Amino acid sequence: MVYNGKPTRKWILREDSSSPTAALESVLLTAVIEAKEERDVMCADLPNAFIQAEMPPPKEGEERIIMKITGVLVDMLVQLSPETYGKSIVYEKNRKVVYVQVLRAIYGMLQSALLWYKQLRGNLEKKGFAFNPYDPCVANRVKYGKQQTICFHVDDLKSSHVDKTVNDKFAKWLSKKYGHHGKVKIHRGLIHEYLGMILDYSTKGKVKVNMTKYIKEMIEEFPIEFKKSDKSPTPSSDTLFQKSVGNILAEDDADTFHRTVAKGLFASKRARPDIQPTIAVLCTRVKKPRESDWKRVIRLLKYLNGTCDKELILSADDLQVIKWYVDASFAVHPDFKSHTGGSMTMGQGAIINISRKQKLNTKSSTDAELVAADDVATMILWTKLFLEAQGYDITENILYQDNKSAILLEKNGRKSAGKRSRALNVRYFFLTDQVEKGDIKIEYCPTDDMIGDYMSKPLQGKKFIEFRDKIMGE
Repeated sequence: MVYNGKPTRKWILREDSSSPTAALESVLLTAVIEAKEERDVMCADLPNAFIQAEMPPPKEGEERIIMKITGVLVDMLVQLSPETYGKSIVYEKNRKVVYVQVLRAIYGMLQSALLWYKQLRGNLEKKGFAFNPYDPCVANRVKYGKQQTICFHVDDLKSSHVDKTVNDKFAKWLSKKYGHHGKVKIHRGLIHEYLGMILDYSTKGKVKVNMTKYIKEMIEEFPIEFKKSDKSPTPSSDTLFQKSVGNILAEDDADTFHRTVAKGLFASKRARPDIQPTIAVLCTRVKKPRESDWKRVIRLLKYLNGTCDKELILSADDLQVIKWYVDASFAVHPDFKSHTGGSMTMGQGAIINISRKQKLNTKSSTDAELVAADDVATMILWTKLFLEAQGYDITENILYQDNKSAILLEKNGRKSAGKRSRALNVRYFFLTDQVEKGDIKIEYCPTDDMIGDYMSKPLQGKKFIEFRDKIMGE
């Protein structure tokens, strides 16, 4: 049960076993802040994290956690400590067995990640860190009059402060606190590998996010070998949204398709938002991929083959101004549902991007734009609240759209309600409420400048290059 926690699921509630991890949006937002304020950045890998967390003593009426050890492992334990384990051997069907009580979190137990999180959080709070209420894995404290920010994903931690001596002392504390079962790996400098990304702070005021090695491995692992000349000008053709045709893929090819799309999704959310619209559609085809979908994933890989060195370049002109560009493509999916696209920037490059199929059918492009704004509204509000909790007073949180009718509905609310469906009423009443509260400011953006258009449809030619370069920060 330790190597596979699934059998214990029926005894443990999800809230007692789910551990939070830093949101990717938080990681990128803090990286942009670090670049803007020219902070010293340090990454740390804490070794053997789980076993450093002790199991809490069982409460009255609760059972202890017992582990059954069998086979060769029993002989190994007896060799290591004959006095401890030799006396504890029992035989079950002529097989040596040792029962032990689990005193520390073991990798594989459902509770382990949460126990480790609680211990790390408690120790950081004792050091004076206060956690961001909108991300339980981001924390701050003030040292020498300036903010120190940390974010962590299980045992991978990133710390930043304008004074490098703050990170020097913090690194020593981490080594002293968590270096008993292995050396704490500390990485300093301007280039860091963190959560599958290369974060490069070597250009003043900017952070470059790179996943070149990952993209190359993704291409090499595909069963078709691509030459250097195998390239595509765009990730997908203008038929991306059309219904899949051809035979359903054989099991092996379907697994390869699914695995490739999953890898593409990982990259698209980090350093390669330029492939996100294509990945968003391919994700809807992974259950029963057909021959046409196989051709689409090949085209995507050819595009990556020709652009594998591309990196996402991010910077902020003003840490108090957030700009969101949101658009929709009306009734483009085979079931006539529309597609939402959105990009958020604070200067150069798009920090957060959204490309997803809408969940309900709409009757007009105006309705589709309204649903798109509502789809992105959660992230629009979360970003503002997260940054304000980080200490940055957001003076403008602007939502740009290119549909004036949708803007009127969102601003006027009940005045423009008419005989519309309840689902749509709820959406623009919610947006109107946020506008009246001052949380969101809605403004018109001409279609030619609407970079959210990139995330809502498979653009081609000049417009593709123009919007892609803006999103990638080039």
